[in-house]
Amino acid sequence: MAVGLVLTHRASGVLNLAHAAMGMYVAVAFYELRATGELILPILGLPARLPIVRAPTVATALAVCMVLAAVLGGVIYLAIIRPLRHAPPLSALVASLGLLVYLMEIARLRIGSQGATGLAIDGILPDGLVEIGGALVGTDRLWLAGITLGSALLLAGLYRFTRFGRETRALADNERGAVLLGISPIWVGAVNWVLASMVAGLLMVLAAPATRLDVGASSLLVVPALAAALVAHLRSFVGAALAGLGIGMVQSELMNVQVEWAWLPDVGIQQGVPLLVILAVLAFWGDVLPQRGVVLSPRLPRSAGVDVGAWRPMALLAAAGIAVMVLDSEWRLAVAISACVAVIALSVVVVTGLVGQVSFAPYAFAGIAAFTVIRLDYVPFPIAPLVGGIVAVAVGVVVGLLAVRVRGSQLAVATLAGSIAIEELIFRWSWFSGGDLGARMPRPSLFGLDLGIGAVGSAYPRRAFVVTTLVVLALCLLMTLGISRGVVGRRWRAVRDNERAASAAGIDVAGVKLTAFAVSALLAGIGGVLLGYQRQIVTGSSFTLFNSLMVVAVVYLAGIATPAGALLAGALASGGVLTVALARMGDSGAANQLAVSGLLLMVVVVWLPTGVFGSVAHVGRAVRGRSRWPSGPTRSGTFVG
Repeated sequence: MAVGLVLTHRASGVLNLAHAAMGMYVAVAFYELRATGELILPILGLPARLPIVRAPTVATALAVCMVLAAVLGGVIYLAIIRPLRHAPPLSALVASLGLLVYLMEIARLRIGSQGATGLAIDGILPDGLVEIGGALVGTDRLWLAGITLGSALLLAGLYRFTRFGRETRALADNERGAVLLGISPIWVGAVNWVLASMVAGLLMVLAAPATRLDVGASSLLVVPALAAALVAHLRSFVGAALAGLGIGMVQSELMNVQVEWAWLPDVGIQQGVPLLVILAVLAFWGDVLPQRGVVLSPRLPRSAGVDVGAWRPMALLAAAGIAVMVLDSEWRLAVAISACVAVIALSVVVVTGLVGQVSFAPYAFAGIAAFTVIRLDYVPFPIAPLVGGIVAVAVGVVVGLLAVRVRGSQLAVATLAGSIAIEELIFRWSWFSGGDLGARMPRPSLFGLDLGIGAVGSAYPRRAFVVTTLVVLALCLLMTLGISRGVVGRRWRAVRDNERAASAAGIDVAGVKLTAFAVSALLAGIGGVLLGYQRQIVTGSSFTLFNSLMVVAVVYLAGIATPAGALLAGALASGGVLTVALARMGDSGAANQLAVSGLLLMVVVVWLPTGVFGSVAHVGRAVRGRSRWPSGPTRSGTFVG
């Protein structure tokens, strides 16, 4: 995986978060083709399966899936990555997030409710055991390691000794100069993405007996792969392969140690290795992500949300509160979920939309606050939620310290690994989270008034709880709007637009970032407590990295640069208002919601960088004659680091 990440970064300057998901989809297609003779297609709206051959051999299935991988890589580059060549690197990073969500969901839709466990995964490498240093090692693992190193050596030779490799290096160093020399960036970029997709697909097919092709876990193998690629400075194929093998061996040994030392807590200790590697790399080498030469320096779009009066979202929330009194049980629950997610979405708007620091840890902060409230079940409401929020703020400030040293893609990678580490090390710690069975949230009450969600029959969820979530959302929205319009908000936007200019103007950039992360963590913590009250029984699976990725995706889709866009993000959330509306119209719409969200996110990044809300604001200003509608793909990103 790390080798492919180096390949795509050298070709286009993009950190592809969907790299492992691309390999996962090709591997799922391979084993499904072997079992049924049908190729699963990754495009919504087309037939899900295409009959190929009744009983394909391993060679036939592998050849077909390599063609699938090549087409997948080429289409992704031409349709998504190439149009973003003049945008900030973070725009392509977010587009790859949309691709990650889309491929994960389309794989789940294609292989049914059983998931990858329903596939017959028989390894195609020789199996058996050999003894090395007193330990038994599977021969298929040795073959896989050898193929990985061999692929890295072949790619290193290709890029060092061939004309194609020299052209790729020239484009990476100076795209404008390379174009003047007659080098085609489209051709070179497309070939590189095709190669990267084929490498990811092949290695995931070979590694399937070990990974079991779990859709979520296999897709998130990109995190340790990113750590290995950073060790190789995103330049050395062999270095990335060796680092990846080293990280894998350390993780495997930690799992063995955990089995031998029964006193260790039953948590995913091995998942902390990528985070430690990433932090070490960033600490010792600082800016290890070389920025690819671009033709122009893009600016941020206008933050539409600052001009939106508070009365509009407040009127919308008031109308929702009135509607709750007459809505049925299903709609009330949808409104409550949307309100909870909207509060967490506000945290993303603050740290990413208003300050330009990408964080994939909102649900990590949310979980910290929720489990803190559970541990403080003897503390009354609303003091316990406030304490939970303060604990989340403390964790947010620690993450903010990373933002002082690194920014942009580096910070995104660090928070990605940190979110997994918190999920595996803290949320799986039975003392803190209750383990797999979870823990019960205390029932909220204020001055004897029961604000809990629990009720029997159609009275669930209780209207008092739904109204409480709307009131909390309104207060959080007013706080965010107030901050964004004040001195602090102007400093946030100055740092977002240009850190160097802000520093030259006397703004304390480090203080601004820490303040933003503190406010963001507080909002995420409040939203996490509300989600805990809504679910009543909270487990570590309630606050996963995938939840964080999804909320970032829907916030970007709704409008990352406006606090009011968080309301739309809440409505778009899974289980929220849109889910119920789609379910009432038909089962297919609700089933495809997440896949469509990922697809729309890619479209929005390329064509509507201000999101749905910002685009509507543009239309409104155009109608009033105050602005013109931008045409064509954007040349500006939605945020910078």
